Amino acid sequence: MSDNHKSRVVTTGIERAPNRALLRATGFGDGDFAKPIVGVANAHSTITPCNMGIGPLAGRAEAALAAAGAMPQMFGTITISDGISMGTEGMKYSLVSREVIADSIETVCAGQSLDGVLAFGGCDKNMPGAMIAIARLNIPAVFVYGGTIKPGHHDGRDLTIVSVFEAVGARIAGTMDDRELHEIERKACPGAGSCGGMYTANTMSALFEAMGMSLPYSATMTAEDAEKADSAAQSARVLVEAIKARRLPHAILTRKAFENGLALLMALGGSTNAVLHLPAIAHAAGVELALDDFDAFSRRVPVLCDLKPSGRYVATDLHRAGGVPQVMKMLLAHGLLHGDALTVTGQTLSEVLRDVPEHPRADQDVIRPWARPVYAHGHLAILKGNLAEEGALAKTSGVKVPRIAGPARVFDSEEACMAAILERRIAAGDVVVIRYEGPRGGPGMREMLSPTAALVGQGLGDLVGLVTDGRFSGGTYGMVVGHVAPEAAVGGTIALVADGDRVIIDAERRILHLDVPEEELARRRALWVPPVARYTRGILAKYARQVSSASRGAVTDGA
Repeated sequence: MSDNHKSRVVTTGIERAPNRALLRATGFGDGDFAKPIVGVANAHSTITPCNMGIGPLAGRAEAALAAAGAMPQMFGTITISDGISMGTEGMKYSLVSREVIADSIETVCAGQSLDGVLAFGGCDKNMPGAMIAIARLNIPAVFVYGGTIKPGHHDGRDLTIVSVFEAVGARIAGTMDDRELHEIERKACPGAGSCGGMYTANTMSALFEAMGMSLPYSATMTAEDAEKADSAAQSARVLVEAIKARRLPHAILTRKAFENGLALLMALGGSTNAVLHLPAIAHAAGVELALDDFDAFSRRVPVLCDLKPSGRYVATDLHRAGGVPQVMKMLLAHGLLHGDALTVTGQTLSEVLRDVPEHPRADQDVIRPWARPVYAHGHLAILKGNLAEEGALAKTSGVKVPRIAGPARVFDSEEACMAAILERRIAAGDVVVIRYEGPRGGPGMREMLSPTAALVGQGLGDLVGLVTDGRFSGGTYGMVVGHVAPEAAVGGTIALVADGDRVIIDAERRILHLDVPEEELARRRALWVPPVARYTRGILAKYARQVSSASRGAVTDGA
């Protein structure tokens, strides 16, 4: 999008009379055509608790835009619930929805020649979808998170949606009865907001705050508290100032901003999905970001926050402990943030954090002191080897044994694997392999929260390895390796694994290896036949034809 782009062409020339006539029908008066026209990308939906509180927030922001001298134009964007579709065929549409969201925001803003956009999001794909669009458009923009859910409570402990998935596994294992499972299901999600741990939605909202595209403290506010509505209104006012100053996303979404995001990702112990979404956003912004960058920051940055899924606390606890700014100030004080990076407010990150203390408060233990981190290094590891030449991703937080070498138990779909888990056919020491679930093969790269949570619930979380060309939920933990690339559908080595083959996962040495002689792999490769496409029409078929490797962010433009 050109920096010279302006919507105010509607005010000039006789030929623009039809444009003005149509805008008058939406509420424009004679004095309004010279005002900036601002899109409000409203992701409100009652299809998921993540987004059901966004409507009032967007309405509050719309009023603030008008009061600040802009002409807001509300339009809708889609969402699907990852949690509701998890473990079903519908989950294939989750990652696809990221592209639909990005395309829809770009289409409206470019098609209507808007001067800026205030983008709202709640569920997992809203955040990266909106930011991809913002990076493509390069018009003044602010992202507004719909807010986190408050934790549920049962039997003296906090609950999140992952508690329910794990309870299912415990029920199957016979360590929980139906009554307890029902109580956890009833109490886990008490109201509006995105899943409460440091899962994908809260991870991405936090990263956008660190990258300068959202307001300070906004990432950890709850959906239902008044401060979230106040922050939405303030975001609108900041956007109007950014439009006046021509403060563009490409000046904010620089290499330094992405490195700040990587540092915070590690410090928070954030979702594995960030390894898919940040490269996609960087691609849209024209910034180089590789898998090796994640590994480099993982080696440099400690995990400072004790957050679910592998820790004890949820996002509301992090907010009370000082939020994202407190964690960023600690990183800045230790030379791990670029303080001169610009934010959408017009301030540098150092200026935003000026009054934040360098040390966390002593009366909380959500954010650990620098000398006593949760883990001495980051929780994400990029593994490579003959089973993942382009790379694969392991999440090591909470993992007691970072190396597993065992016989492969191979499944060509999530459903086949889940059936084996439910039938108690997976044993300690096994390495479960779920393939043909990658971006192209799935298509859509489903998340494997149901199998991993079921294994945890059966007490096998630390005793079984799991390797897939699909994804993992932000709520997943255990010795799991995802994003294997090249994926099975394009002939990656994961397509050649046979039951009983020895698979080696070594997170410390960054190795993912299939212990099969090269001659045997060559023989299998010669016999391998590409699978028949699972979909031949519709959006999944289009996606499968266009999508790139997970190692490049599974982008669909310029793959």
